[in-house]
Amino acid sequence: MTFFQFLMLGASAFFAYKIYEHVQTLQDPKEQNNTAAEDVDALIDEADALLQKGEYSRALTLYSEVSHRGGSDADTLFKMGYALDKQERYDEALQYYKEVLELDKNNLAAHQAIASVYRQLGEYASAREHLNASLELDANNPITYFNYGNLLVDMKHLDEAKQMYQKALEIDPDFYPAKHELEQL
Repeated sequence: MTFFQFLMLGASAFFAYKIYEHVQTLQDPKEQNNTAAEDVDALIDEADALLQKGEYSRALTLYSEVSHRGGSDADTLFKMGYALDKQERYDEALQYYKEVLELDKNNLAAHQAIASVYRQLGEYASAREHLNASLELDANNPITYFNYGNLLVDMKHLDEAKQMYQKALEIDPDFYPAKHELEQL
């Protein structure tokens, strides 16, 4: 064997070993998917904690990363809308809330949130439409009646607002916000 052949044999053996090492470090695709899912779950947990602390911009950044990685579901979209809503970025929040309804037309929280945004924007007819949808989904939710009462106060329909607050209190006699608003009228 010549020196050159010996050199080529050594180089081939070296590269074969390096390929073997690389193959040993590769993960099973199922393990890769599990790792990716764990990463998305960790991002969601971190974003949820930031949302609880009122750090809406930072939470939104993490939820956007989750969405970018394909982990976007109705819950994540709702949280993105909520983070935008809290930053008074109402038009953007509305888009995310509507996406939630595209995924789940019976999402009570999305209807409530959309009604709230429309109320903020002064679009009372649209707010009323979503509060009615909320009542169709759950006629025993005191929060819906409370929110409806608030909308009616804004619309200067005080007698109807009183009825909504009273309905909220019929469902939950300890619902302080409804008691407070009723006393104010």
